[in-house]
Amino acid sequence: MRALVIHAPHDLRIDTLESDTLGPGQVKVRVRKGGICGSDLHYYHNGGFGAIRIREPMSLGHEVAGTVAAVGAGVTCVAVDDKVAVNPSMPCGHCRFCVQGERQQCLDMRFFGSAMRFPHMQGAFREELVVDAEQAVKLLPETPLEEAAFAEPLSVALHAVSGAGSLIGKRVLVTGTGTIGCLVVACARHAGAAEIVVTDVADNALVIAAKVGADRTINVMTDARALDAFTADKGYFDVAFECSGNGGGIASLTQMVHPRGAVTLIGMGAEVPLPISVLVTKELTLRGSFRFDREFAWAADLLMRRVIDVRPLLTGIFPLDEATKAFDVASDKSRSMKVQIDFD
Repeated sequence: MRALVIHAPHDLRIDTLESDTLGPGQVKVRVRKGGICGSDLHYYHNGGFGAIRIREPMSLGHEVAGTVAAVGAGVTCVAVDDKVAVNPSMPCGHCRFCVQGERQQCLDMRFFGSAMRFPHMQGAFREELVVDAEQAVKLLPETPLEEAAFAEPLSVALHAVSGAGSLIGKRVLVTGTGTIGCLVVACARHAGAAEIVVTDVADNALVIAAKVGADRTINVMTDARALDAFTADKGYFDVAFECSGNGGGIASLTQMVHPRGAVTLIGMGAEVPLPISVLVTKELTLRGSFRFDREFAWAADLLMRRVIDVRPLLTGIFPLDEATKAFDVASDKSRSMKVQIDFD
């Protein structure tokens, strides 16, 4: 089978790999659509991120959907030709976090397309995947697979928004409107937020954020003072979601969230000092949000019923043979949001 493999920065190849063996309780998926994530771009441009670097060729990708090609013994949840969204997380199932129902914190997590362990966990940008049955979430027959491939990033957004508590009637700020930020906007709107304000430095991203539910968009590069009004009287917002990865913005967020409000950090960035005095005196809640678990099936359900419509986020779909072009387009944030690869 063909697979999209990174060998070194900007050395992306279509290699031929052996297919995995199908075992009991497993499902073979014919991958049809796959979304390029920010982590894929880090591997493409830099060979990794932080201290993590590729040490061997590794297939990329973890946002995929496809059709069932075969099922192993004992599998009854899906059948051949069913459409499925593939959950890229593979928690161990027996560490203390898995037992406690916090599988996103698994001590031995395996995740498609990750160089965190060696040998690396190969990614899902392959023509065929063999996964455990619980990873293959059945979709309605009419579900477009390019929309189903958003299940993983939507799960990240759902995990963050649900962790912030009830948003019914709340004023919400979202900083950073890449794919995750826009999906947080859509989830916050679905969760009943009364007002959603978003910020970014790219106008095209802000336009998409408005399409998925933002009430007001602010380009902080061209209108830096627009946020000043939200700091009056100890802050305007009930909840803020930081999705840009710009840790330097945490201090300003704490000024715009009113006392006993909450700030949720989703974007990963450089380590920064915390505004401890503001957090203490305003009694703010500061929390992180990492990956997802049970939210994946929820995301698949919302997508196939189009309760959350991700079509405004899809910039384009490129055939596998044009994968390098797809990665270059996905790297240009001034004109792209989510770029996918077609494996048909």
